[in-house]
Amino acid sequence: MRILKSTYLHITMRQILVFLLLLLSGTAFSQEVEKLMESAKTFTRQGDYANAKLVLNRALQIKPNDPAILKELSYTSYLSGDLTAARDIIMPLVESENADVQTFQIACNIYKGAGDSKECERLYKKGIKKFPNSGALHFEYGEVLLTQQQPAEAIRQWEEGIEKDPAYPGNYYHAGKYYYYTKSNPVLSILYGEIFVNSESYTVRTAEVKNIVLESYKMFFAESFDYGGKKANAFQLAFAETMEKQRELTGQGINTESLTMIRTRFLLDWYNKNATKFPYRLFDQLQYLVREGMFEAYNQWLFGAAANVVQYQQWTSANAKKNSDFSYYQKNRVFKMPAGQYYK
Repeated sequence: MRILKSTYLHITMRQILVFLLLLLSGTAFSQEVEKLMESAKTFTRQGDYANAKLVLNRALQIKPNDPAILKELSYTSYLSGDLTAARDIIMPLVESENADVQTFQIACNIYKGAGDSKECERLYKKGIKKFPNSGALHFEYGEVLLTQQQPAEAIRQWEEGIEKDPAYPGNYYHAGKYYYYTKSNPVLSILYGEIFVNSESYTVRTAEVKNIVLESYKMFFAESFDYGGKKANAFQLAFAETMEKQRELTGQGINTESLTMIRTRFLLDWYNKNATKFPYRLFDQLQYLVREGMFEAYNQWLFGAAANVVQYQQWTSANAKKNSDFSYYQKNRVFKMPAGQYYK
């Protein structure tokens, strides 16, 4: 009995040791792969695609068929101009259960680069079918449709992206521009534009969209838009009616100062009448800025440079603390639209 017990303990200890050795070796392999991936990404950022691919192939030897490595290798091949290799690497992954949103993005970019719009469109449709709530896929597919001179289909994708993935900023960017340049709906170019600049506050696109928001306000007050009729959108109609009440403040034109007053009164009226029926994160954010005494600085940041860059510089110089306090706040917070506040 003692011999059997001893043998049993010996076998058990041996199994535990084997398990521990396998665990340690697996951890070591994973750490090695992580180092190789980071090294490859550094080479890619430097434009040294040959070394990046060399390192990634080494990682594949350690961890064959790993989706993350394959995606990185395909993308690096795409950047290097080797579209055939990039396609051959990514397509088996696209057809597998391991395909994620990024897999479809890489594959579609490869076919865009190759000028194969038909296959590119097929892949976006396949990706959206698998990931219907991906704002990124709706955003990129909309861009493809726009290049194919299908603006009506493009805006449908961007609107669906806003509805399904409201925290993703790219769809607001294109949708706001669409409604502005088609002169079809300044309410939406105002709202989508302002949501975008709050979500993506310091990029080249931000400066572009700030100007669109300013010009959209001018368009709104200069022209008459019908938000009623059989297909009236209650939210847009409420916005337009509440904003129209501030028309008396436009006597000196639409500029940063007049918009600050107009929008302050708009918020007061909105929260007295419409906020309960139409909760909207953007308006909550603006209301917060009013309460905290930062609304003037925010409006200067939003409209100032677009309206009159010299006056904006003069304001920031004369109001250094206000500007500094708002700038610190804006750079250290995250703005995202939540689900359930899509009223189109």
